[in-house]
Amino acid sequence: MRAGLAKIAGALTLALALAACGSGTPRLMPHSGKAGPDEFAIVPTKPLEQPASYAFLPEPTPGGANRVDATPHADAVAALGGRPAALNEGGIDGGLVNHASRYGRDDGIRTQLATEDLAHRKRNDGRLLDRLFGRNTYQRAYRGHALDQQAELDRLRRAGVLTPTAPPPGVQ
Repeated sequence: MRAGLAKIAGALTLALALAACGSGTPRLMPHSGKAGPDEFAIVPTKPLEQPASYAFLPEPTPGGANRVDATPHADAVAALGGRPAALNEGGIDGGLVNHASRYGRDDGIRTQLATEDLAHRKRNDGRLLDRLFGRNTYQRAYRGHALDQQAELDRLRRAGVLTPTAPPPGVQ
């Protein structure tokens, strides 16, 4: 009987030791590689508009753009003060890039941030049982980086920043 318990304990110890020896890039979201719907791919259309004259409507083109299709890149450029037409000209709006980088820019920032994030994920890879059972540790790993939305909204309002899309004060 004791030999049977010793074998079970040995097998369990070996399994835990192997689980702790994982290598490669830490995956804080174990099921992130699953195929499924992409909630960011769903973009609402623009509201329908009554044209001034039906005679000036463009010819319908199969597979072509629609007047109510979403244009998130052009909308973002316009919101940031750039020229959305520059996207159709095959280039980048130089004025927008210059304005965005007026305080300087670091060409290696993506590489630097990727390196720092990998180091952070390695430090917060989860406990032994988290890794063994494939538990999601993303929320715990990035808890210190989360923004308290209500506190930030209150701070902006105290500073006099208009927040027209936020709920009025006192409404949660």
